[in-house]
Amino acid sequence: MKRYEYGNPDSANVLVQMIGEHEVSGMEKEIAYIRENVGDDFFLLAYKVEDWNMELSPWQAPAVFGDEGFGGGAGETLKELLQNLRSDNVLSEYTNDEAVSEKTKDKIVLPSTGGKEVTGLGREKKKFFIGGYSLAGLFALWAAYQTDFFTGVAAASPSIWFPGFVDYMKAGKINADRVYLSLGNREAKTRNPVMATVADCIEMSFDLLRKQGVTSVLEWNEGNHFKDADIRTAKAFSWVLSGPRGRG
Repeated sequence: MKRYEYGNPDSANVLVQMIGEHEVSGMEKEIAYIRENVGDDFFLLAYKVEDWNMELSPWQAPAVFGDEGFGGGAGETLKELLQNLRSDNVLSEYTNDEAVSEKTKDKIVLPSTGGKEVTGLGREKKKFFIGGYSLAGLFALWAAYQTDFFTGVAAASPSIWFPGFVDYMKAGKINADRVYLSLGNREAKTRNPVMATVADCIEMSFDLLRKQGVTSVLEWNEGNHFKDADIRTAKAFSWVLSGPRGRG
């Protein structure tokens, strides 16, 4: 995966974001918003995804719009992401075999990878926050159910309508300490019967997280799904970076 880097590489706060080609041009605006609102103590790593519906979907599902279905490749994407973080300098100071404690060497199994194991990388020295927009926001939520590597999730207008995902959340508990959810107030106003459930789905998800004791917030933005994606994502990361503020 091609990686873009922004911010301070020495920061203990590492933001991880999956992006598409269409989002690259908006990254500088996103970074500027985060700096303006929470300062410059962060390092953002944006990984570009080539096949959005394949690489970010947690399991296979039929097409919801257009002709392209969902391939269920999120397991392989998460595996590759964690391996990339470990092999790059981001984690080099404490991810060799001698430096990783027994606590951080717990194994996690990604169900979409055929049972292949990934070593849990821990978060003792750095804090890692995963986020994204639309299907990347859904991927961020799903990833935090697979591993305790991420302290917080910044899910801006996530594709929470994805078939079966709310039931998946009900069956487990997220590993992240903090979860930000947002949605545009016109996103549910669509003729697509699946996507029209997005408002109900995100409200159910937020209620579930609160009942499970997860520090979380649901923010409603003006407009439809395609408005201000960069700013909405920046707001999400700004919230998870800002520290405990109680439940929304």
